[in-house]
Amino acid sequence: MKLADRTIGFALTGSFCTFASVLPEIAALSSAGAKVVPIMSETAYSTDTRFGTAAGFRDKIEEITGREIICTVAAAEPIGPKNLLDALIIAPCTGNTLGKLANGITDSSVTMAAKASLRNENPLIIAVSTNDGLGNSARNIGTLLNSRNVYFVPFTQDDPVKKCNSLVARMELIVPAVEAAMEGRQMQPVLYREK
Repeated sequence: MKLADRTIGFALTGSFCTFASVLPEIAALSSAGAKVVPIMSETAYSTDTRFGTAAGFRDKIEEITGREIICTVAAAEPIGPKNLLDALIIAPCTGNTLGKLANGITDSSVTMAAKASLRNENPLIIAVSTNDGLGNSARNIGTLLNSRNVYFVPFTQDDPVKKCNSLVARMELIVPAVEAAMEGRQMQPVLYREK
């Protein structure tokens, strides 16, 4: 599946430690010819952390995409009725957002974008990043793995010794995962393993 002239929503939630690995993937989608629509949760949009300032990340994302970031529920709502996206990726997707998606909770710009996109049966691609992926969030991952039009970027345990429940997507696989999802396929293996 070629991404040229496709409109891809790229939503970021508050797993701030992975923002640096996600920015090159936004650029990769743009380089592949996709029109990237940036979306940030209200927390991701406004929180300064030890990983960088909110303004710094916003500026980089808007520079890469050439578009203003959607950061409110009201701004995300038209995605559905206007069918603005061909696909939506949430990267990073926190455990909090996983829980909301699995239980139909729409209270942020990102969950509204997901609901709005799924109403048109467009693919939703999730790049998980959560410290409780094999804990409380495991049930939500299971629910979403079995949901129509929902796909995952392959993921792995990022530190099985010190953080045994922690999961993180292989962010470098975002572009091929999006391409597969747009063809109606889950990229395999979902549980990433070194070749």
